[in-house]
Amino acid sequence: MTEKPRAAGPGSTGAAPGGSASPGEAGAESRVVIRNNRKIIDTAGSDGAAADAGSDVPAEGLVEEAEVVVDEIQVETAAGDDGIPAGPPVVDAPAEPVDAAAATSLGAELEALRTELDERTRDLQRVSAEYANYRKRVDRDRGLVTEQATGAVLAALLPILDDLDRAREHGDLVGPFGSVAEQLTAALGKFGLTPFGEKGDPFDPTRHEAVAHQTSADVTEPTCVQVMRRGYQIGERLLRPALVAVADPE
Repeated sequence: MTEKPRAAGPGSTGAAPGGSASPGEAGAESRVVIRNNRKIIDTAGSDGAAADAGSDVPAEGLVEEAEVVVDEIQVETAAGDDGIPAGPPVVDAPAEPVDAAAATSLGAELEALRTELDERTRDLQRVSAEYANYRKRVDRDRGLVTEQATGAVLAALLPILDDLDRAREHGDLVGPFGSVAEQLTAALGKFGLTPFGEKGDPFDPTRHEAVAHQTSADVTEPTCVQVMRRGYQIGERLLRPALVAVADPE
């Protein structure tokens, strides 16, 4: 039985075809690795083919190298393009079914919240409008009360003003007394007291109180021909009507 040649180690050299190699050439020559799996298996499985080729290449060493190369190729094929070994396939978890009863309950709850929000909004608007009306009413009442209090005080001073008017008509408002009368009239005017009722004014039954009537060819409408007592008002409020004599046209 013919013995197969053994694989050469790292320090041994293989015989080249057609002659023997020197030790220096054998050290400089690098080992050749054949990466064709089919050819290596054919060479390792057929002793006659290896003998006919006349090659001294160790078959067992080539088979071991070929197995290593095949393992590396399989590892590279199993790895992805990025070099990371591919893991088991990822299967998406099935979506959980939506509970129809829960969805209906949430919709009803949402609708109830919206209804309650609308009611609270209307309540807030109603309260805001009531508060605005209350403020206006309070301001109006406050002004009315102030005007009434001022009118009550001024009404108590009207007889004094009537005496001053009579003294003025007789020419008695002279000197210091006349100066005091003017200052008093100016001070009362600051509170809104306005006198009215002059001779020749058209007769107004809402502001004048007629105590005498006569006819005259000099007038074309009812006219105040004599003022017995002047009237007073505070703003638009009538404090006292004027006493007048009225002349009607003939």
